[in-house]
Amino acid sequence: MSLVLGWLRAAAYALWALPLAVGPVPPRLRVPRRLLGESVTPRKYSAVRAVWHSLLSGALAVVTWFFAFLAVLGAVRGALYPLLTSGYENAWGGPSLAGAWSVHLLIGAALVPVWLLVLAGLGTLQVWLARAVLGRAAPRWPVAVAVLVCSAGVLLFLAWLDQA
Repeated sequence: MSLVLGWLRAAAYALWALPLAVGPVPPRLRVPRRLLGESVTPRKYSAVRAVWHSLLSGALAVVTWFFAFLAVLGAVRGALYPLLTSGYENAWGGPSLAGAWSVHLLIGAALVPVWLLVLAGLGTLQVWLARAVLGRAAPRWPVAVAVLVCSAGVLLFLAWLDQA
């Protein structure tokens, strides 16, 4: 149970990172400690580091909110499948409505833990990013990973918009 609670807290921190990214630096250092028990030992204040963290953390938080949107969309569409579709003869689980609905409901429900893990991973990356940019004696690889995740998120968003 505590593992799932940790995932939920990390996912909540990932979603909370967007308002934190546009706020002052002290809450960015305080919230990970209070919510996750993860401390970020601050280095001497630098406006350049604060802006750099705002840009990276904000972009990563926007990607996180897009993933959360996709998770809710998938779960709701699975649960409300008969209300959202006009034809189900060629759908997974078809040709009956009950079969198509049950398959879509099971897939939507089965993906909820996967989405939770993705959001928790993004929350953990947010903590590592805060340590790398605002903290002392931290590795710099979270910056590169954050840039890669943001780039992949933009490509996913563009592909999602372009789908037929």
